Amino acid sequence: MARIFITGSAGGLGRAAAETLLGDGHEIIVHARSSERLAAVTDLVGRGGSTVVGDLADLDETRAVAEQVNQLGPVDAVIHNAGVYNGPHVLPVNIVAPYLLTALIHGPQRLVYLSSGMHHGGRAEVAGQDWTGQRQTGSYSDSKLFVATLAVAIARKWPGVYSNAVDPGWVPTRMGGPGAPDDLRLGHLTQEWLATSDEPAARSSGGYWFHQRLRNPHPAVHDTQFQDDLLDALARFTGVPLP
Repeated sequence: MARIFITGSAGGLGRAAAETLLGDGHEIIVHARSSERLAAVTDLVGRGGSTVVGDLADLDETRAVAEQVNQLGPVDAVIHNAGVYNGPHVLPVNIVAPYLLTALIHGPQRLVYLSSGMHHGGRAEVAGQDWTGQRQTGSYSDSKLFVATLAVAIARKWPGVYSNAVDPGWVPTRMGGPGAPDDLRLGHLTQEWLATSDEPAARSSGGYWFHQRLRNPHPAVHDTQFQDDLLDALARFTGVPLP
C-alpha cells in the first residue's frame, strides 16, 4: 500500500481521490488551505487520513505545507490537484505551488499533476509573468500549459521518478459546475491509477493522460528550451532550484 499526499483534497476531485484511495487501503495525507476548511475532511481523518494546512496562494504557507508533509514521513506519491480557475492567484496556486512542493517534498517516486484540456489554449511564454499573484498576467489555460510542461520537465530531469500530467475532463465539481458533461469517477480515476498501480502503463513517465489513455499535449510541453525557461523562472522567483 502507498502513502499519498493530495493537494486541494478538502473538496472536488482531490477529496474524491482521497476517499477512493483510503477505501483501497492506502495511507492518505489530505490538504486544506485553512484550519476552517479542515472541517470538510474530518471523516477522512476518522478513517485514518493525516492532514496538512496551508494556503497555496502564499509562498511561505506553501513552504510550510512541504515541511508538514516531510515531518509526517516519506511519501510514495504526490497528486498535485489544487487549482483555481480565475483571479490573481491562478499562477501561484496552479503552477508556483506545484513547482515549490516538488522541489521541497522529500523523495516521492510518483508525481501526478492536474492539467486541463484548456492548456491547448495556453501561451508558451514565461517572460513578464507575475508569479506573486499581486496582478493577473496568466490565464487558467496558461497555468495548465505550465503545469503540464512541469510534469514532462520533471520526467526528463529525474529519470528515477514517474512524473505525469492528467486532464481530468470537464467534470461536475464546484469548479466545473453542475452541468459539466464528463464522468466524475473517470475524473479522478487516472490520477489514482498513476499514483498506485503496478501496471506497466502506470509505471511510465512524461505522459499526458486523459481517462487512462495517452493524448498529445500542446507542442510546447515537449520543448526542452521552454521547459528549462519555465524551471529557471520558477527557481528564480521561489529562490528554490530543483534538487
